[in-house]
Amino acid sequence: MDNLLNASIRKHLLGASLLAAGALALAPAALAQPAPGGGTLRSMINSDLRSTDPGVNRDLNSDAITMHMLEGLVAYRENLTVGPMLAQKVDLSADGTTYTFTLRDGLTFHNGKPLTSDDVLFAWKRYLDPATQWRCLSEFDGKGSAKVVDMQAPDPKTFVLRIEKPSALFLGQMARIDCGGSAIYHRDSIGADGKWATPIGTGPYMWSEWRRGQSVDLVRFPGYKSLDGKPDGLTGGKAAIAEKVRFIIIPESASAKAALYSGAIDVRPDFSSRDLDEVKGRADIRTGTHPTMETNGILFQVNEPIVKDVRIRRAISMAINREELVDTVTFGLTKPANSMVPLASPFSGPVQKAEWKRDIPGAKKLLAEAGYKGEPIKMIVTKRFMSLFDGAVFVQSMAKEAGINIELEVLEWAAQLDLYGKGTYQSMFFSFSARLDAALSYEMITGPKATQPRKVWNDPAAEALISQAMVISDVAKRQALFDQLHTRFMDEMPMIPLWNSVDIAAWRSNVTGYTTWAAAMPRLWNVTIK
Repeated sequence: MDNLLNASIRKHLLGASLLAAGALALAPAALAQPAPGGGTLRSMINSDLRSTDPGVNRDLNSDAITMHMLEGLVAYRENLTVGPMLAQKVDLSADGTTYTFTLRDGLTFHNGKPLTSDDVLFAWKRYLDPATQWRCLSEFDGKGSAKVVDMQAPDPKTFVLRIEKPSALFLGQMARIDCGGSAIYHRDSIGADGKWATPIGTGPYMWSEWRRGQSVDLVRFPGYKSLDGKPDGLTGGKAAIAEKVRFIIIPESASAKAALYSGAIDVRPDFSSRDLDEVKGRADIRTGTHPTMETNGILFQVNEPIVKDVRIRRAISMAINREELVDTVTFGLTKPANSMVPLASPFSGPVQKAEWKRDIPGAKKLLAEAGYKGEPIKMIVTKRFMSLFDGAVFVQSMAKEAGINIELEVLEWAAQLDLYGKGTYQSMFFSFSARLDAALSYEMITGPKATQPRKVWNDPAAEALISQAMVISDVAKRQALFDQLHTRFMDEMPMIPLWNSVDIAAWRSNVTGYTTWAAAMPRLWNVTIK
């Protein structure tokens, strides 16, 4: 490792969980070797692309596609720490407020134009413009963990970004997948009308064609300049081995399985746990699994009728047999997770892992105290992710034993996402993509509903604890904060966490190099098809 992160940044960030696995070692840049052959690699997505504007009008499928074309200054490694991507090095000032990013040499966009710090400044100005509607604006404008107060591009290789006060999570927020990795794109990505047009990034694949409702094609970027070293999460060595990658839209799980078995697709990134046993004896199919930090559970809009009473929410929780539910819907691949802090997090301690036993008499007692008389409680769910649907059916049945009348309403995933974003529902079975720090796991549900309607936990005291966890690096102090948050969360119960997902993928035996990982994001670079 030839270059190490400036000592000041390592000192400042030491202990922060996102970076705890070691200093940010920066590999020297090198021109990628021409990828040998590879043909077309066909993967699948279960719904159409929402947009290619990073972190804007996005979902997991959109994130997966754009990450093949667009890259940020930093990115997540395989072990979920943060490493360099477009930046050669990152220096942090002694007071912890000024980040100086030095760009790697020789990087070019898909249109052949060189990447300069002025391009970085352009992209960041657009991110911070409220008109862009960047999902993560609140994390950088002072509403969340940090406030960007100044940005400069003093020379073509240097980008300087200053924040109001130190934040232990700042680089991790930049790397967030749902934020589009704060990707840097060429200004020609924006059309003459000022709207997003075509993604022109620096990634190993370039935009080719979008057949709406059918498929999205990307083609190899011959000028891609990879980091040296082995593949490493969303950073590290990347090679566009396949000449073309095609994401085929297959909404139905049974159709996706049939497509894999017949060879109509080569990779299925979201293989169903219920089909694992079925493929064990097949010589033409390979599978992989990896625990993730995705959180699945029941969200409540705590200002809605009936569920605004915490006794109702607690009664629903007490009616659930978590062991039975999770073992069934995940086919024994994981255990119940009762906290917003995922089991794989280093901050999942005894407080977070405390069991939550089923208690039907206790649930009935709470319901009686609340004056509940069997009024219907609507729960939104989708069949796009069958484990969520199965989980909702289980909860409906278990709650009925306590006298709780849950009515399921099945929607398309896109429709459910719209309701989630607007905060206009009573309850819903939902899955949160991986947040790779415990503070972010709480942040994703916590905040003022007046300005962030998707948030379900409107608790200023909890927000204050989260804010502390975002600036404190001391591990023991952070653990104490997360323990307080868990206790408060379980008392108020704006959500019932149930389990953390397992990344399960299946691919044809002529495919090599595909791997599952904790962030559950398909990566088709470094993958060969014969």
